[in-house]
Amino acid sequence: MALFLVQHGISASKDADPEKGLSDLGFEETKKIAPVAKGYGIPVVKIVHSGKKRAEQTAGIYHKALGLENSMEAISGINPLDDVRAFADRIYPGSNWMVVGHMPFMEKLVSYLTTGSEEILVYKFQNSGIVCLDTREGEGREPDWFIKWTLNPNIS
Repeated sequence: MALFLVQHGISASKDADPEKGLSDLGFEETKKIAPVAKGYGIPVVKIVHSGKKRAEQTAGIYHKALGLENSMEAISGINPLDDVRAFADRIYPGSNWMVVGHMPFMEKLVSYLTTGSEEILVYKFQNSGIVCLDTREGEGREPDWFIKWTLNPNIS
């Protein structure tokens, strides 16, 4: 059981797209890495996103590549400056959700879940990449989150 966190693909400038959807490179990189995720058989059950155009487009590419039957969903609480603690309280470790969101929220969420502090940088996200978090649950205690693996379109 895991949580798959994705930073949206590279967005276009506001001049090119006032809604800041994906740039050509953003589409290209997401379309490059999503089939790799499919090839590894990652067990995503549902994809949720922030509702912003770039996050929805990124989620759509993953949704299609992973061949999911259920629909994607826009959810609140995962925008760039939203409270990671509030969202962390809503996470069910066994959900196998893919969450497509934004910086700095995503990095702060990983930091908070793995260290208890959103201020400690634990992982530097890459656009379109996936960070898989998993838990080690014990009886009568909160789950211990850890980074299980990452998958990125570039190794630099």
